[in-house]
Amino acid sequence: MNFFGRISVLGLAASAVLALSPAANAQDDAPAAGTPPSTAGRVANPVAEFAGLDKITGRMISFDVYIDETVQFGALQVTPRVCYSRPQAEEPKTDSFVEVDEITLDRKIRRIFTGWMFAESPGLNAVEHAVYDVWLKACKQKSDVPAPDKAEVPASKASSG
Repeated sequence: MNFFGRISVLGLAASAVLALSPAANAQDDAPAAGTPPSTAGRVANPVAEFAGLDKITGRMISFDVYIDETVQFGALQVTPRVCYSRPQAEEPKTDSFVEVDEITLDRKIRRIFTGWMFAESPGLNAVEHAVYDVWLKACKQKSDVPAPDKAEVPASKASSG
């Protein structure tokens, strides 16, 4: 076995020992000092707040999108499917499953992103388009934007049938 082969074998063995040692894992599982263990799960929110950057104009805006609704930002259509956060007493952790479509110049819709976005790590899974960038800022219970109208049967039609 050559010199480089010995180094890689020794490195793999050392990392396996560290990964299996109880002392290494106990530190990761222990809650931070002074914080109670998590008793509540994640909170499902009806609104996802995004930030968008138009790279041509340099304009940056924030916009709210209700879950399962689509909002257009430039040539992009943003649709959050879920938006989770943690209770305020816990460490922030906000994530959303998002679908982003691009409207092409020939007016076709092309999916350019499907996946999780994380507000605490905006660069991790942000949409980086040639002209537009979009990333998750927060999940919220309320929005200044009115909720979308749900398809309802008018009372006059419901009572006549």
